[in-house]
Order: sequence, then structure tokens, then C-alpha cells
Amino acid sequence: MLIRLLKEKYGIQADEEFRIEKYNACKSQNEVYILVPASHMGEEELVELDQIAEHLKLSGDRNIAGFKKTTEGTPYSEWEDARYAVLGNDRLQPRKNGLFGRKLAKFHFRGRGVSFSVEKTSRIGQWKQLWETRLDQMERVWNDMLFQFDGENDFDRLFLESFPYYMGLAENAIQYIVDTEFDEEPLMNDSGTVCHERFLMNSWGEQYYIKNPFDWVFDHATRDLAEWTREKYFSNIKTYEPDLRQFIKEYESITPLSPFSWRLYYARILFPLHYFECVENYYGTSSEQHRNFLKEKLEKYLQQSGDYEKFLSQFFDLADRPLPIQQWSIPMPEWLTSK
Repeated sequence: MLIRLLKEKYGIQADEEFRIEKYNACKSQNEVYILVPASHMGEEELVELDQIAEHLKLSGDRNIAGFKKTTEGTPYSEWEDARYAVLGNDRLQPRKNGLFGRKLAKFHFRGRGVSFSVEKTSRIGQWKQLWETRLDQMERVWNDMLFQFDGENDFDRLFLESFPYYMGLAENAIQYIVDTEFDEEPLMNDSGTVCHERFLMNSWGEQYYIKNPFDWVFDHATRDLAEWTREKYFSNIKTYEPDLRQFIKEYESITPLSPFSWRLYYARILFPLHYFECVENYYGTSSEQHRNFLKEKLEKYLQQSGDYEKFLSQFFDLADRPLPIQQWSIPMPEWLTSK
């Protein structure tokens, strides 16, 4: 399909199709083309992502998978009742581990240089509102379930028992955002940059570097730091600390974090996104296999809640320099200071 699409819509003659991770791909001369379904995105959003990708490439990032333009000049094509984008990269490099914090800081540095207005993909200043909406929706589900629960479903029981605790955590995180915006003045490095919807250890590819515009949002840099930290913590709650210290140290070797940044970073760690996603995904899937997986995941989160509180109480100790909590009198939720 991709070979036909490239020929008819892009005027590109390509060789055999293959897979790069979850995408269909093919090659023409030295360039690799990746097919990305885009029916879930509007035209303006795609144009904006194309502009951002072009900016990052011109700023020197060689691993950006940029949008190929159709023969009509658009960054997407309509094909067989669906919308697709074709991403191209002529420097597909094997993914290397190491210095990940530095690489992310450089990515953010380039992203801050965007000189045009970003609207469709922007999440700047929206965390509080988005978290409140998410919390309200889950509280409504929880309230409805209180009156309908028949004691048969284990996940329902776990959700009913645990939600008040996680609602408290979420409210703490929302209040922490409010206090941060009231107390702290953002610095130059706190301006918006290109981030990821969810920055994880494999966001830039597993075998090859592929920085995919479809993963991006425009936000505060600590969004990426926090989500990488969350995944690193939960991947092994006993051994995460050296990797996380190194990651922060590397990042700060390029871009030191301001008090405002540290507080946003902490607020996002404090918000129990892992819990919300687990519950939302459970009630959003009809696959019994996936539901069993999510039930086990929730049980694990609940068993680890004490460890997570300890992690939250010691979070600022991870800075490899004078502790920001002492240097700048950064507050912590009172109930965590005794942990």
C-alpha cells in the first residue's frame, strides 16, 4: 500500500515495504519513508506539526522524521477513505543508550527557538484545568459505581476502595500548581518548547532514532522530565535512583532547572497519572486479556503506594547539587514531610 501511495500521491518510486517498529516503511535511494495514520488529526494540527518538525531540522536535529509533501504540497494525503502522513528521514541512525538527559535538554533548547505561534498542539498553562477535568470525570464514575456495586468485579472493588486516596493526591498536585504559579516567576528557560505527549524510554525509537512529530505537544519542558521519571521509577522501584540522578545531572549540564521548573516537575510527579490511566484504560477496553493485565497493574500500584510516598518525600534529594528544597525554600505537601 505504501509503495502505491508514494507513487501516486508523492511521485516517489520506492522499493519493498518493511516494518520499523509499529510502522510500515520503505526505502527510496538513501531515504526511509514511514507511513503514519493521521485520520485522528485535523489539517491545522498537521500543518503545525510540519512547521515544528521543519524548525527542529533546520536547528540541527538530524533525527527528526519530517513530513514529506504530496505533489499538491500538503503534509498529508487522503487515501482510501483515510488520512495519512508520510515521514521521511535520510539519516536513520542506530539508537545508542547514554547521555539521554543531555540529548533531551538539547531537543528542548532547539524547541524553545520556535518563532511562530503554536496553538493546536499547545498545552502550556493547561495542566491544572486538564487535571481537574480528569478528576471530575473519574469522581462521577466512582460516585455512580458506589450505588451499583454488587461485589462481583475485583477491579471495581479495588477502584472503589482506592479512589479517595488518589483523589487526594490529585488535589494536592492541582493545589501545588496553583501555589507555584502564585509564588514563582518563570525564567527564560521556562518558556514553552517541543515536548512529548508522554516521553518514555523508547519514545525516540528502540532500534533507530526516530523523533516522530505525532508524539509531540508544545509545553513546559518538565512534562518530559516527569513522565520519563515516572516510567523509570515504576520500571523498577528498587533500582531507579542511580539512573534518575544521572538523567537529571545530564539535563542540568545543558539547562539548569529554575525553582519554577523544579516545582512543576514535582507537581507532575505528584499527580497520579499512572493510576488514572490504568483505571481509564480498564473501563475503556472490552478485551478480557487487557483487563486482566490492568487489574494486575492496579494491584501492583496499590501495593507500592507506600514506596511511592517515600519517593515523593525524597524527590528533591535527587538533585546532584545543593538541594533545591533548601536553596530556594521549595515547599512540600505537609503530610509528606514526615515520611
